[in-house]
Amino acid sequence: MKKSLIVIPLVFLLCFTFGCPKGGETATPTLEQTKIAFFSYRDGNLEIYVMNADGSNQTRLTNNPAKDEYPSWSPDGKRIAFCSDRDSHSDVYENAEVYIMNADGSNQTNITNNPAFDYSPSWSPDGKKIAFFSERDGNVDVYIMNPDGSNQTRLTDNPAHDVRPVWSPDGKKIAFQTTRNGKEDVYVMDSDGSNQTRLTDNPAWDGCLSWSPDGKKIAFASRRDGNSEIFYGNLEIYVMNADGSNQTRLTNNPSFDMAPFWSPDGKKIAFYSLRNDVPPEKEERWWYEWNAEIYIMNTDGSHQTNITNNPAYDGYPSWSLFLTTEK
Repeated sequence: MKKSLIVIPLVFLLCFTFGCPKGGETATPTLEQTKIAFFSYRDGNLEIYVMNADGSNQTRLTNNPAKDEYPSWSPDGKRIAFCSDRDSHSDVYENAEVYIMNADGSNQTNITNNPAFDYSPSWSPDGKKIAFFSERDGNVDVYIMNPDGSNQTRLTDNPAHDVRPVWSPDGKKIAFQTTRNGKEDVYVMDSDGSNQTRLTDNPAWDGCLSWSPDGKKIAFASRRDGNSEIFYGNLEIYVMNADGSNQTRLTNNPSFDMAPFWSPDGKKIAFYSLRNDVPPEKEERWWYEWNAEIYIMNTDGSHQTNITNNPAYDGYPSWSLFLTTEK
């Protein structure tokens, strides 16, 4: 039997960034001291991994027959939120939940505990809230909750799909992507859900967001340079000012570049790419059987470097803000 292609993860994508250190906290570390979390299919199912920022010391954190995906570091580097369908084991992610674990993979705990689809966690810069999206009220909306799962509160209420929330570094804004205009656009709102404003207005798909650490820019992925011969088009990484102006392409590859994530010092952007494995439009492999690789580049798009170099799927990098291991 031929496998059906799943496209849900291309709508429910994950990319986050955090705020700047507050008074009394550890100074922003050098890149050599930081970690990048990601998920991979290299062991035959999707698991959360962590590695040094240069790609060394790639280590598995989860070990579950279900899909564990889309990691998000807490601002202090001590915990990782992630998504898992271990409560449903379904290829349609019908009961995906948000989990939290320690940075070493211990104490994995379901914090949403809802029969609906809960996905795409993003920590607030003060570590007191986690944004996510859910279909629990009949349509897909953005929610926030405390890190223990309490006080789950809806922020958007729209018949479209509002997904992939990410916090601004000062904690005052949340950017997200939405289908409310009949296509994927990037919006921003106040952290209480008010003042929802569109930032991109392009006929193509725009989404998968990451704030720069200084809050002045947002990186995103776009299909506006699309190629119908490649699955989901010629996705590229773009950057724009936080008000939506000056939208500029950073990558220019005939394949698929997705999921940008700023380094804590604001000098690099991590992303993943299918440039080593370009699937045709009607590819019959599952998406997680592609050879996706994680890359890093300068914020002007130069020096794009593969840091995973594994034949399996490696995707959706999340950069830690603080030093997470003792040197």
